[in-house]
Order: sequence, then structure tokens, then C-alpha cells
Amino acid sequence: MKLANLDGRATILTPHGSIDVESASGGRFPSHPDAAVACVAEIRDWLATTQPPADPKTTLAALTADPARLGPPVTHPSQIFAVGLNYLDHSAETGLTVPESPLVFTKFPSSLAGPGADIPLPAPTCDWEIELVVVIGEGGRDIPESKALDHIAGFCVGQDISERAAQMKGATPQFSLAKSHRAFTPIGPWLTTPDELDDPYDLALTCTLDSDTVQTGHTRDMIFDIPALISHLSSVCELRPADLILTGTPAGVGYSRTPPRYLTPGSVLRSTISGLGTLTNTCV
Repeated sequence: MKLANLDGRATILTPHGSIDVESASGGRFPSHPDAAVACVAEIRDWLATTQPPADPKTTLAALTADPARLGPPVTHPSQIFAVGLNYLDHSAETGLTVPESPLVFTKFPSSLAGPGADIPLPAPTCDWEIELVVVIGEGGRDIPESKALDHIAGFCVGQDISERAAQMKGATPQFSLAKSHRAFTPIGPWLTTPDELDDPYDLALTCTLDSDTVQTGHTRDMIFDIPALISHLSSVCELRPADLILTGTPAGVGYSRTPPRYLTPGSVLRSTISGLGTLTNTCV
């Protein structure tokens, strides 16, 4: 199932059209995207048994071509976790030591943006990082790796935009603030439930900047895989429905290049993960 934030309402997207969750269910399920994430399993079961008609005026293909009506699949998560240096090739390009346990920081919810949102550039040193985003459906503490998939509502594509000068300034890096400017966390284009994917832990990532492919990778190459991240985070924090986990980026970021390359006004950043869709964000 593909669950989207369409015009601010929880909406199921199909090849034949869209289904407004609250209207089609007669009010059984909520209209707010975040609240719908918390009951995504029930919505999926209801969809399979009732097969409500879809509105053909809003098709999946049309929204893929023009995502302007799509907002972030989650709008106000209580927690956004991000994981640094979670791919060997990215650790190598930064020259930093591979971490012995997940390197975790936060991004603030006010940085969230939709799949077609513009990205304002506050400085000339803004960088890209394509990431697989895990959306928590069922929360909890001390979740074992063997039960991690039971706690996932779905997956989406994300970008961890980073203002590198601020991030690296001073003796103590400012990861969270430097990565939380307006629209620095575009996600989407919708939430895809795990049952739609042959292997939700084995997905291809591609990021292009204008006509250049700048990142390619595969989620199977994570140092700490998704079950390990969920188990690790829940050993400290209580995970809650609609929380987000940005799981790290592969090699190819701009500041590790010689010379460094950064985002510029007018550039178009496209971020694609197999089975999940594409973000198309213009820098302004």
C-alpha cells in the first residue's frame, strides 16, 4: 500500500486513482497523515477486504509527474533520528573512522518538506545525502532485532541536506542545527508498506544533481542494518508512531569531492529508491 499526504489528508494511492482514507472508511480511520500512520496495518487490512473505489482524477502517474499536491508523509513526528557514517564507502570518502556502534544525531521536525518542495539555500556550502527513511508504526522500548519489522509502518525516500560550513565549524560539530534549516529534510513521495517490497532491506539508491549522477548505493551495504538500528534506538528511547529514522547515505556527497561541489540556486536534486519513488527538489 502507498499512503500519501495529499492536500493535507491521508490518501491511498493506486495505479487507478486515489482513495481518501477518512471519507472512504466512513470516518473509521483518521484524515491526518500522522494519525493514519499509527493505524497503517488496520488500513491495509481494510483496503484488502473492502476494495473501495478510487478517484480516477488523481492517479499515481499524475502525482509522480507533478508532486506539488503531496506533502511529507509524516508532518509532525515526535522524533527524527539520523544515522551518520552508516556505509563503508561514505566513511572512507570522509576519512573518518568506521563507528563501532550507530552514530546517531537528530534533525528537527520543522525541517520536513514534501517530495516536490523547493529547498532554500542559506549558504553556498549546502550538500546532498540521499537516505532510506524508516517510518515507525508501532512504538516501544527494547525492541529485539527479530521483531523490528513488526514495528515499521513503511519506508520512504529522504534527503539529509547539510550546510557543511556550519556543520564543521568549531571544535564540536553542529550536526543537528546544520541539517535542520527550512526544507532540509524532504521526504516522500509517499509511505510504502513493507509488503509491497520483495526485500525491504535490499533497495537501490540513486541521487542525481541536474544531469549528473552523484550517488549510487544499496541499502544492503549498511554497516548497521534496519533491525539493528531499531533495536539500538529503542534500547535508549521509546520509539513512537510516526517517528522517522534516516538510515545513512552512501558515498558521493559534495564536500568530499576535489574540489568540493555544493548545491546552487536553480539546481534540481532527484533522489530515487527502488520500489519507493522519487523526490524532485529544486534549490532556490
